[in-house]
Amino acid sequence: MKKTKIATVMFMLGFFMLLHDWLPSVWGMASRPPLVGSPAPEFQLENLSGATQSLKDYRGKVVLLNFWATWCQPCTKEMPAMQAAHTSLQNQGFAVLAINELEDIKNVRAHILEHRHTFDVLLDPDNQVANMYGVVGLPVSVFIDKSGHVRKVVKGGLLTEQLILETVQLLLQEPVTEIKPLTFS
Repeated sequence: MKKTKIATVMFMLGFFMLLHDWLPSVWGMASRPPLVGSPAPEFQLENLSGATQSLKDYRGKVVLLNFWATWCQPCTKEMPAMQAAHTSLQNQGFAVLAINELEDIKNVRAHILEHRHTFDVLLDPDNQVANMYGVVGLPVSVFIDKSGHVRKVVKGGLLTEQLILETVQLLLQEPVTEIKPLTFS
């Protein structure tokens, strides 16, 4: 009887460990976000005007990617801090890209207009970019340096104006370096 219970517990433990590793790939989610210091995954998304924008368009600038949704209260609470940083640093080589997840353009546009945000908003209707960045909960903010490397990730609504300004000002002081692909001999 005791051996049966132990075997059952071991089976269940193994099953849940396998499920933990397997489910993200079934749902198309990245199992891990890009590591800090690694090149940021490239992407192209449409903005609220229907024009396609690429992360490459922002090379040479410090970029704050913010994954969000209109229904997410912590996301909405972070946005004034993002707007303030955008307003004060946009002419110094800083850009905010707010990437909306899975929502209708009308709802997103209404939300942005209501809150008077002027930073760039991109639409990720199929969650593809969020999956590339390993986003499994909102909000998630990713700081990318002028060279296109991930430098900092902030999860769960902890983004403040002070944190943004301090991080961006440090990254703006750094020189641009070339991203070199890994080569194996």
